[in-house]
Amino acid sequence: MKDEDDDNIIPADEDNNSDENPIEDNQDGDDDIINVDAKHFEGQHFYENQEEEGEDVITKVTGMYKDWFLDYASYVILERAVPAIEDGFKPVQRRIMHSLKELDDGRYNKVANVVGHTMQYHPHGDASIGDAMVQIGQKELLIDCQGNWGNILTGDGAAASRYIEARLSKFALEVLYSPKITDWGVSYDGRKAEPINLPVKFPLLLAQGAEGIAVGLSTKVLPHNFNELIEASIKILKGKSFTLYPDFMTAGIADVSNYNDGLRGGRVRVRAKISQLDKNTLVITQIPFSTNTSSLIDSILKANEKGKIKIKKIEDNTAADVEILIHLFPGVSPDKTIDALFAFTACETSIAPLGCVIEDNKPLFIGVSEMLKISTHRTVDLLRQELEIHLEELKNKWHFSTLEKIFIREEMYIDFKLYGDRESLYTYLYDRFEPFKKSFVREINDDDLHRLTQIPMIRITRFDSDKADDLIAKLEDEMKEVEYNLEHIIDFAIAYFTKLKEKYGKGRERQTELRSFDNIEATKVVLRNTKLYVNREEGFVGTSLKKDEYVTDCSDIDDVIVFLRDGKMIVTKVDSKTFVGKDIIHVAIFDKSDKRTIYNMIYRDGKSGPSYIKRFNVSGVTRDKTYDLTNETNGSQTLYFSCNPNGEAEVITILLRQIGSIKKLKFDIDFASLAIKGRASKGNLVTKYPIKKIELKEKGISTLLPRKIWFDDTVQRLNVDARGELLGEFRPSDKILVISQAGKLKVITPELTTHFDEDMIVLEKWIPKKPISAIYYDGEKERYYIKRFLVETENKEDCFISEHANSRLEIVATDYRPVAELVFNKVKGVQKENMTVDIESFITVKGFKALGNQLTTDKLKQVNLLESLPYEEPEEIVPEVHEVDGDTEIEEGEIQLEDDGQITLSLD
Repeated sequence: MKDEDDDNIIPADEDNNSDENPIEDNQDGDDDIINVDAKHFEGQHFYENQEEEGEDVITKVTGMYKDWFLDYASYVILERAVPAIEDGFKPVQRRIMHSLKELDDGRYNKVANVVGHTMQYHPHGDASIGDAMVQIGQKELLIDCQGNWGNILTGDGAAASRYIEARLSKFALEVLYSPKITDWGVSYDGRKAEPINLPVKFPLLLAQGAEGIAVGLSTKVLPHNFNELIEASIKILKGKSFTLYPDFMTAGIADVSNYNDGLRGGRVRVRAKISQLDKNTLVITQIPFSTNTSSLIDSILKANEKGKIKIKKIEDNTAADVEILIHLFPGVSPDKTIDALFAFTACETSIAPLGCVIEDNKPLFIGVSEMLKISTHRTVDLLRQELEIHLEELKNKWHFSTLEKIFIREEMYIDFKLYGDRESLYTYLYDRFEPFKKSFVREINDDDLHRLTQIPMIRITRFDSDKADDLIAKLEDEMKEVEYNLEHIIDFAIAYFTKLKEKYGKGRERQTELRSFDNIEATKVVLRNTKLYVNREEGFVGTSLKKDEYVTDCSDIDDVIVFLRDGKMIVTKVDSKTFVGKDIIHVAIFDKSDKRTIYNMIYRDGKSGPSYIKRFNVSGVTRDKTYDLTNETNGSQTLYFSCNPNGEAEVITILLRQIGSIKKLKFDIDFASLAIKGRASKGNLVTKYPIKKIELKEKGISTLLPRKIWFDDTVQRLNVDARGELLGEFRPSDKILVISQAGKLKVITPELTTHFDEDMIVLEKWIPKKPISAIYYDGEKERYYIKRFLVETENKEDCFISEHANSRLEIVATDYRPVAELVFNKVKGVQKENMTVDIESFITVKGFKALGNQLTTDKLKQVNLLESLPYEEPEEIVPEVHEVDGDTEIEEGEIQLEDDGQITLSLD
């Protein structure tokens, strides 16, 4: 069974918790039902309840068939697919590491030889062993590799096992092995001893990650950063809180806001790192986890073939680092293409973690934080065991050294000839050692006496009492140190982790950048390379009606909004040919998030009823549902309709039919005097008399408030959702000013899809008459210059400092009266006083390309921007506008026709 939010297979019992085994046999035997065809078992007695021929049969499997599948499932889970929590290894991985240790002599071994040696322990063939070993080697932690081991970036496979070599890394030798505290079992054929679990003193499972699919469950533990794991382990031992997030060898950018501690139901979104090389070229320098350059390029080519994106060609220059060049056609937007790559290709992937491990021969579903706690506490326990064994060895060594010293000093060996058998000799020695009994750490036994009797005479004659005392004193000091470490085992473990980080942490810094992502709407970035047509009379819209009226370019994921003469409205998906209703008056691509498109409408209520006027926007509709925009009276008809992308309100002229005693047959209505309501509003009364004609008198301007735009530094995007820093209120003609550290400047329309470079230092609403001030170092003239200028071109990036390789921008200011401080370098030990520069007084406003005035010939240590001088900005004249909330219904008013023909607007 599959979870709705997870691509991994999960146990059929969704209520499992970490203390239960989801693969338990049912005691009553009634629930293990498997659909089988009974004819395959004719003549056998392994099934029950067979129905008559011709009917469907549900057979309750019994006997061996009931047990075999459960046994197989348990075997795959425990012995092949899921790692153990104790050491983080699957059985094949553990056996490979054990074989490498047995073969270790400091030199490289052919991988083929290691595979052959591992087959003594792993009964599943050389292919599975070789593949598993290559995967371990590619993680660059446990195995020191030599030869072609493949490339995780390009997806190239490793060379044949007879051509590549391996040996244990120094890190593996230090943290993986300790035979004296290892629990041993027997290999599958009973001929060899193999470790049940390796005594791994490091959170290896979280460092390497793990992935496996078993029978009925799966696991996917994402890799984490080496140094961050050690730091988190130290925090655990100190009782501090910590957080863990994945880190991938392929780098990339990850959004871990929904990581959920690596538990089922979480998601990690990973993106490639894409930047703009020039106006027609994009470059990918990092790729998402679980992809490679080959699969990434394939996904881009497929998206291009399907018309989702438009690219000219792709170059793969990947070697040690990723470099994929994407060449665009002239006129194609790089920003929009970047978003489209994230939306339609493998440049963005979504990973579903699933923390499942084996503990006590049972599957355990836990998060990465709990995994790390278990690993950390197990490391402390293993270190304690090693210290206890070491202390016992020191005590034994001290004990025998003391025995040997007394034995030789008291010349107990002289009387050996008096005793003809072992028992009498041992009795003699026990008696001689009796006065010294209290000084020993344990009782003397026969083994001790046996060792004493085996001491060569030459060693006795050369015995140096002072050296023996020094050795005993040294052993006593070591014993005290070990005892101290045992008493302070937590401090000892912290020091152990710290040593690991210092020794092996260099070069293992985080590679994946953590950042929140904005959601990319596919309909806004898709390439619209299909044409939409309409047959207004017959009521069809679609991409195959090439003989009918062309509407606009579209894509196969777009929605279309259609308005009919009878006041009906429908939103439907783009298709080759769709019937929406006869007498179409307006059709366009529909954007459900667009609240600035306003529809102006006048309709007649019924066949001879009054006419109403309304302004509304459309959002939150159900696809393929028909909406009635009139008063839902039969025979209603739309008399006037206009679609306004930015809330424009035109002035129209109403001409009435000559009926009765109407004095004025012609009058004007300004849509700007109407409030914008919801699409279901009835509208305001225009007239109860028949309308002969409606004419457009004057095109209107936008009646919407300027749009407030914010910049979210986290995702480096503009937004209208009040996230980040407010840039200001923007009318349709307003633009934003962007300046980079490289001395480049551009003035652009504030589109929400715009990408910004990482070296951007200025982003603000552009005021055309406000000068820009800059202090920069000219690399060619080797002097500092200051300049003030106005932007002369829009929608084009220009460099306002010299383009010499050594030129650099020091400061840039967009205030009217900026002030800078110059900090000079010491010259022959003499420090020149700082200088304050009033930039407005120092230089007048010149051309954009002007070099500027020389600031100083001295070398500057630093240039600081101080608080600007006071200045009153000229007051901006803003046209009167109305605030709009397209989702808010307001009370309807009435437009009534008086006897003099004047229109008055009455709003409640």
